[in-house]
Amino acid sequence: MLKTAVALAAACACACLAHASQAPTETDAATELPELTNTATRGDRRVDEVPATVSVFKPVPGARDLRELLRNEVDLAVRAPNPRFGLASTTAGRAGNEGINIRGLEGNQVLMLVDGIRMPQAFSFGPFATGRASLLNLEGAQQLEVLRGPASTQFGSDGLAGALALRTLRASDLLKPGKSFALRAQASAYTGDDGAGLNLAGAWRQGDWDWLLQGATRRSHELENQGTVAGDGATRTLPDPLDRERHSLLGKVGLRLNAQQRLEATVEGVRQRDQYEVLSARSATVLDLRANDKSERSRGSITWTLDDPNAEWLQQASVQLYHQDSRVRQLAVEDRTSTDRTRDNRYDETLTGLSATGQIGWGAQRITLGLDASRNTVAGLRDGVNFSAGDTLPSKPFPDTDYRLVGGFVQGEFTAGDWQFVPALRYEHISLSPSASGYTAPIVKLSDSAVTPRLGVVWQAAPGLTPYAQWARGFKAPTPAQVNSGFSNPVQNYETIANANLKAERANSVELGLRGAWAGWRWQLAAFDNRYVDFISQEVVSGGAPGSKIVFQSINLDGARIRGVEARLNGEIARQWRLGLAYARTHGNAERNGVTRPLDTVEPAKASVSLRQQRADWHWQATVLRASGKPPGRIYATNPFAPTGYTVLDLAAGWQISPVWSLQARIDNVTDRSYWRWADVRGLTPTSAGLDSYTAPGRQFGLVLQATL
Repeated sequence: MLKTAVALAAACACACLAHASQAPTETDAATELPELTNTATRGDRRVDEVPATVSVFKPVPGARDLRELLRNEVDLAVRAPNPRFGLASTTAGRAGNEGINIRGLEGNQVLMLVDGIRMPQAFSFGPFATGRASLLNLEGAQQLEVLRGPASTQFGSDGLAGALALRTLRASDLLKPGKSFALRAQASAYTGDDGAGLNLAGAWRQGDWDWLLQGATRRSHELENQGTVAGDGATRTLPDPLDRERHSLLGKVGLRLNAQQRLEATVEGVRQRDQYEVLSARSATVLDLRANDKSERSRGSITWTLDDPNAEWLQQASVQLYHQDSRVRQLAVEDRTSTDRTRDNRYDETLTGLSATGQIGWGAQRITLGLDASRNTVAGLRDGVNFSAGDTLPSKPFPDTDYRLVGGFVQGEFTAGDWQFVPALRYEHISLSPSASGYTAPIVKLSDSAVTPRLGVVWQAAPGLTPYAQWARGFKAPTPAQVNSGFSNPVQNYETIANANLKAERANSVELGLRGAWAGWRWQLAAFDNRYVDFISQEVVSGGAPGSKIVFQSINLDGARIRGVEARLNGEIARQWRLGLAYARTHGNAERNGVTRPLDTVEPAKASVSLRQQRADWHWQATVLRASGKPPGRIYATNPFAPTGYTVLDLAAGWQISPVWSLQARIDNVTDRSYWRWADVRGLTPTSAGLDSYTAPGRQFGLVLQATL
């Protein structure tokens, strides 16, 4: 019923907007102001003056998740296959939105931040898999930034491939000049998962105090695909039934200490519950499989900021203290013809930290100093009833670990004529201290340090023509599970072992680019070459012959290399009309024992075209995304499923009905194209059961009604 209502409403809304396009009133398209980034340099800087590639996104009202928000980006991807898993076998889709892929790397190799605080890491062990992006509070976001290339100099470990930084709403984002109260309400619906959501945000100001309160809730079901086979078992291609509830809350209290200083306290929470009926897992021995997965993240922080551009020495400074808890629990219950069995898996992180920065400036020059320290207690537990032969439950997939990071950095931003130089240097120390309590396998401690320099150069060669270059080092410390993964199954003759000699992954990155601006047009060309040393991968290190024990271990590969090119162009083609073009192509290989092999995480080439018309109180936009097929020769897996390329058309429109009310409508996959995203089918073979179950949704409709006071 909801799907029909939303589809009709979206069609009517688009028709009304098409009719409105005949109105005689015309206004110039809104002037685009230069975007600012804080992620690239940990200080506000114009995106077109950064010696790297940075994108700034404003969250789309009603966006369900990160994959939906970034679905038309040519050099980014989010892995989130449709759920199709077993109790003790496959994990496809159970991790939800697993995380963002930047230029061919993903997972924990990409740093994810919310208000400068690290998101919990992804984790997988056998049938247990957790993602990262599902715990982002997109409903409470004001801005997202994506930095390509190593971010270790700015933030330390984990920014090997880049960083995604989300900034949550502030009271000033809602309050209009001269107003002391603001309210925003959004109601959304989407046919793709038969979901509906409500998002409320309010802000108040009284004297030197201000408050913000935002809350959102959404209920939905399984995401549709292009499968057609119903019923039970492996031949089923329709999505398995899913009931999802998601709730988020954000609260802030700010106090202006004086004209230059501010104190702000923040609390934030995100909770999601997924209840599955896994019909595709039914078989002759499995009568039913149901799963109840819960994930949550909560944090509190206190931040002091100083902003005094006229000060003689310290113009900007900030200090943030924070604490964050994240919990993931995945419970599966299997009804069998023999004895029933369950699996109850947990993964927890408790993070406490401090972050401080200060900026000194004189004229066009400035220096930024920073200090970061954090302590993360990481724990996991496997439990259940009627475990597999050779297994023992309850058990820990890795020992409880105290994971500490301490680092400091210095960065300069110097201008000399038409040249700008941005050198930076960071020192970081890491330590992993595991506990032997409740853990029977041998454990190892790990301590390491890294120095990560970076040098960026921007040259204003001519008005509207700006070449730039950046060289940067990056590193990522091993996770507790990579260092101390210990599991043995003597019955099935395999085990995983710890690695006392595991080294941090390190990156050496070069990016060359050229930006231009002319007559309302902006464009950028970028070429990058990222080389990695001590790339970590779990491999078979011994065994494999008949009767021999197979031993798995996380080891350092000889190296890896990812290189590619990107191009972007956007501008005004006529009054009120804007055109956007983008293209990205990347190649990546890893090497072990002198043998080179493709990196399967590298996405195929993509191109996009967008056309937008902006009027006084309405707009519409069409976006075409073309993705190439993944060549079998660029896939490492044996006998891989290599989907063909595809072209998808999306339409969106918005209408400012009145100063208070606005309506946005969209139609995804207008032509109802059947296709597979490469990120969602990695690891499948042409003979994998239910291939059509991994297809992306067909034609879908979305609506968002917003009121702003």
